[in-house]
Parts: sequence; structure tokens; C-alpha cells
Amino acid sequence: MKLSQRAMEIQASPIRKLMPHAEAAKKRGLKVYHLNIGQPDIPTPQVMIDAYHSFSDKVLAYGPSQGLDIYRQGLVRYYSRYGIDLNEDEIIVTTAGSEAITFAMMVVAEVGEEILVPEPFYTNYNGFATMAGIHLKPITTVGENGYQLPPAEVIESFITKKTKAILICNPGNPTGTVYPEEDVMMIGEIARKYNLFVISDEVYREFIYEGLKHTSIMNVPDLEANAILVDSVSKRYSACGARIGCIASKNKEVMSALLKFAQARLCPPTVDQLAALACIDLGDEYFHPLISEYEARRDLTYNALLQIPDIVCVKPQGAFYILATLPVDNVEEFVTWMLDEFSIDGATMMGAPGDGFYATPGLGLNEMRLAYVLNQEDLSKAMHILTEGIEAYNKIKG
Repeated sequence: MKLSQRAMEIQASPIRKLMPHAEAAKKRGLKVYHLNIGQPDIPTPQVMIDAYHSFSDKVLAYGPSQGLDIYRQGLVRYYSRYGIDLNEDEIIVTTAGSEAITFAMMVVAEVGEEILVPEPFYTNYNGFATMAGIHLKPITTVGENGYQLPPAEVIESFITKKTKAILICNPGNPTGTVYPEEDVMMIGEIARKYNLFVISDEVYREFIYEGLKHTSIMNVPDLEANAILVDSVSKRYSACGARIGCIASKNKEVMSALLKFAQARLCPPTVDQLAALACIDLGDEYFHPLISEYEARRDLTYNALLQIPDIVCVKPQGAFYILATLPVDNVEEFVTWMLDEFSIDGATMMGAPGDGFYATPGLGLNEMRLAYVLNQEDLSKAMHILTEGIEAYNKIKG
């Protein structure tokens, strides 16, 4: 029997597809430092854990398709702290940010239509687009200028009759790029000019360093009809397993359509919403130490990379990823070799091959995304293994 075309075309995750090699290494007794995936080792807030323990309903029943009222009310408070004015009916809770992005894509574009996206981009956008039958049209950005957006006329040159939306991630995964306010406003101007939607993935909103400011797509004036915000609690509260996200827009037609998608999957997880609600009012006392810790991890990772001969990388401005060009021909082959054949003191490390973060064939083959999500001691050991591994690998390759 023949499988569907989407089944044949959907991308294997570069973050996870080499995991069998990592599991085999662990079975051989090696410790694997995972810098391939954005799973922080920061403890989940205790108030969130307590919310799970305190759930006492006798029946775990279906909730509303749009999410629990009390949680959406909490989200209104949360966004207001960032100057984002939303009401409860302009927010739908989703099963993680992944569902929010998939819903957004399916609402704004028909099968065969296009969404513009700066590359490199979060690799799972590829999978979401394949599931929706939508073509992601990449706008290539480069490390030399910190993966910032090109001028408006360059972006406009990619727009065709099939273009329905622009998808951005700010701060960026895998680059750590933070778009300045003028660039977010530029995207808004292009969207108005060409009657496009803007889907803005803002899951790393808090993770911005060196005094930079985050500008939400919801802060752009006169973009109510075009702007769609997608979000998640996974990284904000170090709760990747909670699988709670949301999607927000002031466009009533968009929200009405999104609600039908939400109804089709019944409801988001009830207990996880209550756990996320317990974190809603966490403020500077929680985020300031968290951001300082990630900034220190960033500096450790970046400085270690700079010690590697012929490395090319830029210091990330936000999120907790760094994309580096390594002095190897093929990073996927290198990562596989590291897991299969290389270790120091009973340990090895794993990064994510960069080519999976591009839609343009051939790009990113010698790039690696590193997630600086481990404590500084483990991170330092992982970077030492990477440095020594590159030297050993290149000696073998001649």
C-alpha cells in the first residue's frame, strides 16, 4: 500500500533523529550531554508542581475548547505586563505552541499556498507546514549580520499571488536573534501593504540579554486584522512536558475559525492549564535570576566556541540557542561520529545538525545548533568535549 505524499515528505527532526545513536551511547555506559534540544535543567517553579499535586477533582472532565476561563483571564494579566492589550475572547489555549502554529497556518493559508519565513528557522515549522499542505518560502538570513532581517524591498521580492502570511520567531530559534522594534514595524507595514497575515512566535519573550527590548507583533499599530500571536509555557517556566500554549488575535474572523479547529480536537489539557495558571503572576523575582543564569550560560558557550580554530558564530541576543559554523564538512556525520566513537572521561555530547533549520537545500550542512540549557559545570564539560572532538575528527578525516 502507498503512503500519503505528506507522509513521504515530512521532515525527520534534526533535533531528535540522531537520538538512537545517543541511546546506544548511554547503553554503552557513556554520559551524553544533550545540547541538541531545548530542554532546560532549571527547576520548574514549585508553585506549578504544587498545582499538579493539589488537583482533587473526582472526575477529570472535558474542558472548554477555547481553554479554561480562569486561565485565559490569567493570560490577559500576563500579556498586559508587556503592553499587549488582549481580552479573554481574543485568546485560545492550545495543546502547546506546536498546535498554535499548526492552527495558525491552516487558518491563514490554503493547501498549496505560501508562508514566508526567515531562515534558519525552528525546524518543526517544516513539519507543521507539510501536515497543512502549505509551502514555506524561505528568506535566507546570514550570520555575518546576526541573522537580522533583510530590507523591506528584499522581503517584498519574495511575495507572490500565493503568499498568505509571514512567519517570524522573535527571539529566534535557532539563532538567538532579537528583532529590533523598527524591523517588527517593517514587517507590519509589509503585511498591511500586501494584505498578509503575520504569525509571530514569541515563546522566548523573556529571554533577552544586554538590555535589549522585545517588541511583540501585537504592539504594532493598526495591525489588528493581520497579527496572530503564538506562545507557549514550555521554556518560560521550564515546563516542556506541560504542553500548554495559546494563540491570540484581535481579528474576530480569525478567532472564530480558530475556535472550530479547537473544537475539532475537543480541549487542551485541564490540569496543565491549572498548573500554568499558578505561574501566571510570577514576576521579576522569578525572571531576573533566570535570565542572568541563561546569560552566563550563553557567555560560557560563546567564549568556548571562540577558542575553536576556524569557528564562525555570532553572540546570541536572546532565547538560549547559538548557531555556529564548525570546521567540519557535515555536522550530521560529525554528531553521529561523536555519539558512536568519541568520548572523554566516559562522556560525549550531542548538538543538532544545522541543515534541518533551513528550507533551502544545501544550507546549514556545516552548522550546529547548541542549546545552552545545562548547568554551567556540565555545559563547560560539553564544550570541552566538542572542542576536542572537532580536532580528533578532522585528524581522522585528514
